[in-house]
Amino acid sequence: MIYFLLYFFLEVVITVDIAGRIGGLATFFEIIFSAFVGFFLLTNFRYTLAQSMTSLMAGKITIEEFQKMNLMSLVGAILLIIPGFFSDIVGILLQFGFFGTFIAKNILHLKHKRKTHKGENDDAIDVEIIDNNSTLK
Repeated sequence: MIYFLLYFFLEVVITVDIAGRIGGLATFFEIIFSAFVGFFLLTNFRYTLAQSMTSLMAGKITIEEFQKMNLMSLVGAILLIIPGFFSDIVGILLQFGFFGTFIAKNILHLKHKRKTHKGENDDAIDVEIIDNNSTLK
């Protein structure tokens, strides 16, 4: 709840400030333009997803990077559709991977989990057997 109120406060303050500087008509056109960009990103999301899937299959990115890249890109496109300057700024920044990673780690508190590859016999002890009964001829 506190994050929503903080977002709403920042959205109103930033939108009123920027709208007062650039005027009502420019604000209207910016809102329309950012909505078109958001819809364009949403309609082309399947191509972005396909490229990410190809990179995942080729081993260039991990599953966690795949999830972060696509989720943050999708949220960014939705934020561009929402009217307001703060949501547009955050929506544009989420289109870039480093900002999405920052949001995931610091604000959403998502940790990068390292996976360890263990065999089937995790309790087995590796030993070396030395045969002392060898015959010398």
